[in-house]
Amino acid sequence: MTTAPSLAPATDTVLKADGVTMRFGGLTAVRGVDLTVGSGEIVGLIGPNGAGKTTFFNCLTGLYVPTEGTVSYRGTRLSRKPHLVTQAGIARTFQNIRLFANMTVLENVLVGRHTRTKEGLWSALLRGPGFKKAERTSEERAMELLEFTGLAHKRDHLARNLPYGEQRKLEIARALASEPGLLLLDEPTAGMNPQETRATQDLVLAIRAQGTAVLVIEHDMRFIFNLCDRVAVLVQGQKLVEGTAEVVQADDRVIAAYLGEPVDDHTTPDDAANPAPTAEAADPGDAPSAETAPDATAPADRPAQGPTGDTP
Repeated sequence: MTTAPSLAPATDTVLKADGVTMRFGGLTAVRGVDLTVGSGEIVGLIGPNGAGKTTFFNCLTGLYVPTEGTVSYRGTRLSRKPHLVTQAGIARTFQNIRLFANMTVLENVLVGRHTRTKEGLWSALLRGPGFKKAERTSEERAMELLEFTGLAHKRDHLARNLPYGEQRKLEIARALASEPGLLLLDEPTAGMNPQETRATQDLVLAIRAQGTAVLVIEHDMRFIFNLCDRVAVLVQGQKLVEGTAEVVQADDRVIAAYLGEPVDDHTTPDDAANPAPTAEAADPGDAPSAETAPDATAPADRPAQGPTGDTP
């Protein structure tokens, strides 16, 4: 594995994955992956389809319990329960959009606030002053996030009626509602047109500017290399290389992992410069003379001879 230093300044470690391995029976989907994300960093995770990227995300967020290895957030080992991982400070989006389709845009974001409110069942049933104050605070914060993502004007629209790109933004807004220190984005630009992709890039940079670290899976290489401080490459469940965009782009193993090994046509530059001699250009001295050349064929009118040399 090749590792290059990040261009980002030295920062506190937000996430540390140490030797994470995930097996499903006899299949090892993720094998011994180490990864760190610093405060204020944007780190990319790339690799061919089936490389284990989403499985690794699931291990980080408690959806899967790693077979081996540990995951720590700000120096504390994370729980194996997803809601406790969110409460600790890690939020995520999903490769396939998972919104509450029949809830409004505002209600979807309010769902993300549940780990940051203190009100319980009785408070909700009695609807006392404390509950109303908490509800007001949550709604104000949700509206701030809708303004931040450009969705405030659609607060009362059903999530299912939003265009695809805005559904992606809503999912990010809902994740931010839990006030995470680390945001995990799983293919946030999948299916987007170039304008939507650029808007998502600007949004991720704005999230980082607010102090939230980001770990992002993406297949759009231009998006990743323009956005990330560091990039790690997973191939067949293992980390192949990690470093800056320049280091990763120049690594032949990464190119081979995506495109396959180049076809060997058995022609080298020396071969091209010095082609093999043709029959006409061959040295006459190397060819057998008429006297020494074997008589490969007999004339058609010569009768064949038997083993003793006699004509049958």
